Amino acid sequence: MSKQCVVCLMGPTASGKTEVALQLFDRFGFDLVSVDSALVYRGMDIGTAKPDADTLARYPHALVDIRDPEDSYSAGDFVRDARQTIADSHAQGRVPLLVGGTMMYFRSLIHGIAGLPEADEAVRRSLDAEAARDGWPTLHRQLAGIDPQAAARINQNDSQRIQRALEVFRLSGRTLTDWQADTPSGDDLQYLKFALIPEPRAALHERIARRLDAMFEAGIVAEVASLMRRPGLTSAHSSMRAVGYRQFWSHLDGEFDLDEARARALAATRQLAKRQLTWLRSEQELTSVNPLESDAAATISTHLRSRLADCKN
Repeated sequence: MSKQCVVCLMGPTASGKTEVALQLFDRFGFDLVSVDSALVYRGMDIGTAKPDADTLARYPHALVDIRDPEDSYSAGDFVRDARQTIADSHAQGRVPLLVGGTMMYFRSLIHGIAGLPEADEAVRRSLDAEAARDGWPTLHRQLAGIDPQAAARINQNDSQRIQRALEVFRLSGRTLTDWQADTPSGDDLQYLKFALIPEPRAALHERIARRLDAMFEAGIVAEVASLMRRPGLTSAHSSMRAVGYRQFWSHLDGEFDLDEARARALAATRQLAKRQLTWLRSEQELTSVNPLESDAAATISTHLRSRLADCKN
């Protein structure tokens, strides 16, 4: 029996996903849905490479600018909002196109999400204090002793994921791996999955560097400075852990000079791209396209014309 279709356009940061998504919108009239943990926040425009106001007016994206930076937004929140958006799109006889690089969001939506404990600010503050004293690699080793499978998946410098895995254990007494084993499958939809994978890797690194240069010229430092003036916002908020924001906040806080902040932001962005590519290699039934070797939108369109015909309207 055919299922209703959802098109997914994934890829590492700076791979050109937004440009291709806009071209696919023009060809198919898809409903665009952002899958990006930073684009949900208002006032975070330059450092997230958010499409400008004119582009968003012409190409509306769901799940962009839906939270203030002081607010939390979890994978569970995303799954709830995305499923409602997908249902609304299908109810109007349309097909949603999910585009972005937050792989945890894609995984949670496509494969299901465990009913994990809600975030607890007291536990997070305690973990932040431990990390400030001992370093995140030390907490990663602590996680390895509790949940070796989760530790194997998480980089020792990925503070947000280390914190969440330890938080879940401290709140529930169960490991994140145990919780995920109980995850229900999200199998009521047909996901048509495509990924932009720029090759060779050096070319992706060049694109990352150019995009960081463009952000710098556009005023990323001033944007972070403006965010720092918000009364309730601190560097501990999830929004400010986004790549670029974290490094330039630390610079403005006097931790290191601007050149060091820029170098750290570049290194962190490359690390993010590496993690995204690692996740994409493990994803099943994924059609990969090298945007440096072909017209990605045309290639994906060719695949879609036959596959969409098999979907339930």
